Amino acid sequence: MDFLPEPILNYSRKFSSPQNKVLKELERETQYKILMPRMISGHLMGSFLQLISTIIKPKYILEIGTYTGYSAICLASGLQEEGELHTIEINQELEDFASKYFKNAKLDNKIKMHIGNAKDIIPNLTHTFDIIFIDADKKNYCLYYEMALQKIKRGGYIIIDNVLWSGKVLEKAKKNDLETKEIQKLNQKIATDARVENLLIPLRDGIMICKVL
Repeated sequence: MDFLPEPILNYSRKFSSPQNKVLKELERETQYKILMPRMISGHLMGSFLQLISTIIKPKYILEIGTYTGYSAICLASGLQEEGELHTIEINQELEDFASKYFKNAKLDNKIKMHIGNAKDIIPNLTHTFDIIFIDADKKNYCLYYEMALQKIKRGGYIIIDNVLWSGKVLEKAKKNDLETKEIQKLNQKIATDARVENLLIPLRDGIMICKVL
């Protein structure tokens, strides 16, 4: 969900640096060929992630939830020369699609894709990460947040997408709406967590940034 009127969003895109050719093609092919294309980060969110990564200049990034690879490419663009981005995707059918664009972006040597359940993969990763980006199944957001805290360096950043959940976080969640309940629980948890400083930005569907103290 976009929380600003479409004309304002179009104006923002117009006066932001344009997508490069690879990202433009990736977004277009995702729209045509992949289920639930609204899940893609897209121009403004992708540019935001790229800017954050470029400022921090991380050596290691972990992404939980690859989808078609748009956000991975944006984040990887800010890596140090010898840096790596590890991205986890549970849907094996997306592996070839994302890998093709990692190669097209000339980042395939820096992006390591893991296929499987993040709950099983994360404990076996040996790096301490500078940035961890969470954009996966919402029912496990609190678990992913705690797992991220075990893998992030002090002073690192945990970035979490979809924390406004199309505005549903403002309402009392229905009994069977486990995703909304989990996101509400996570937002409350982070707001009172002495381990981090945080900022919730109403960009696109809401993005939470946590600096680990």
